[in-house]
Amino acid sequence: MAELIIHSKKIKKNITYLSDYFDRKNIEWSLVTKVFSGDKEFLKNVLTDEVIEKINSVGDSRLTSLKNLKEINPKMKTIYIKPPAKIYAEDVVNYADISLNSSLSTINALNDAALKANKIHEIIIMVELGELREGIHRNDIMSFYEKVFNLSNIEVIGIGSNLGCMYGVEPTYDKLLQLSLYKELISAKFNKELKLISGGTSITLPLIENESIPKDINHFRIGEAAFFGVSPLKNERFKELHTDTFEFNANIIELEEKKIVPDGIISDANIGHTASYSEDDIGESSYKVILDFGLLDVDKEDIAVIDKDLTFVGITSDMLVADIGKNKTPDGKKKYNVGDKIKFIPNYMAVARLLNSKFIAKKYDA
Repeated sequence: MAELIIHSKKIKKNITYLSDYFDRKNIEWSLVTKVFSGDKEFLKNVLTDEVIEKINSVGDSRLTSLKNLKEINPKMKTIYIKPPAKIYAEDVVNYADISLNSSLSTINALNDAALKANKIHEIIIMVELGELREGIHRNDIMSFYEKVFNLSNIEVIGIGSNLGCMYGVEPTYDKLLQLSLYKELISAKFNKELKLISGGTSITLPLIENESIPKDINHFRIGEAAFFGVSPLKNERFKELHTDTFEFNANIIELEEKKIVPDGIISDANIGHTASYSEDDIGESSYKVILDFGLLDVDKEDIAVIDKDLTFVGITSDMLVADIGKNKTPDGKKKYNVGDKIKFIPNYMAVARLLNSKFIAKKYDA
């Protein structure tokens, strides 16, 4: 079975580093764990008390994941990081201490659920700043807040926005300044203090370093930087974070010398994805390996090859075929055998899919 190796010690160092970094900047942050989809082994291995002690909350976009978080550590403060489905209002109140919202009818449902549970549910209202994802229209902000402030079991703790996730609209000083200005207008009109201005994700981290965020932006929602050590703005390492936190090892289940060009009539019935070939390849052959993972487990575009002699040939639901050329080392020795492993470096989406695959083994280091 192919396996995903999770270097939990390096991930914990990343989280601790970010906590200290944000503490120096007087910024609170939520650790977004959705890449792990509530995996209980992850929660036990990584989210120890000393690791999360400086984190405002731990967030996810799936209720089952938040439920697992609460089961592992009932005292852990949790945040639901996308607008909830109205039908699941009771579950949101049960498993999330905070939720991000953009629908008045859903917030009303959350208020009813919180009243029933004898709880106060905290919310951050999301504002649309150009990414065209979640968020209320800017013209509706004042009337929206006025209605929500009157709810008995809802506490509005902030205002937020999401940039860079769908169309890739970059967070800029001017974009984030809008959040600060809306916060000031709300505070002045309603005499209410919003504790959090949640304008940051991993993509926004470089702006902190460049002192290019308004001083009022005081809450970040961070996932990719914590687990992969990078800011996706330019996909570059952030500060001293570890980037070698995951590896993916696949087993060679067959190794044979085979033709490059398939033999027979090619129909539209194939279910796999294949590399192209040219007329020059007719009659030529090379060594092929078959690896024990496929489309059901991960997209080949999301895993980086370490061995530059290895090239993609084809992938089906449960197997990947790769070309390894002459299968020789520089000194002429045989390079691979059946049973050997081939290593890949997975990106964020690859790790998310591999962790969700029941056909992939997961291994945590010390």
